[in-house]
Amino acid sequence: MNHTDRETGAYWRANLRLVGLLLVVWAAVSFGAGVVFVDVLNRFTLPGTTFPLGFWFAQQGSIYVFVALIFVYVVRMNALDRRFGVDEGSDDAGDPQGPGAGR
Repeated sequence: MNHTDRETGAYWRANLRLVGLLLVVWAAVSFGAGVVFVDVLNRFTLPGTTFPLGFWFAQQGSIYVFVALIFVYVVRMNALDRRFGVDEGSDDAGDPQGPGAGR
């Protein structure tokens, strides 16, 4: 499949927008909940336990969110790849530079 420079640029802009958004969520949860807002969150406990919520986010919660973000990234990138015709089954599969690279 032949892709134009415009399609290639749109693909990478969408890709970088997704990565940027996920990095902001990851930073907000790991740094924000685990460091900046820890005192506020420590006023609450994790339901069913005695662990302060801020402590839990610093120790476990940010890891869970990070793993969830990986799954979100996979699902969203697969959809993005299909939208631009560079998914696993397309002619550009395996092209390391994305749609229209080198054309």
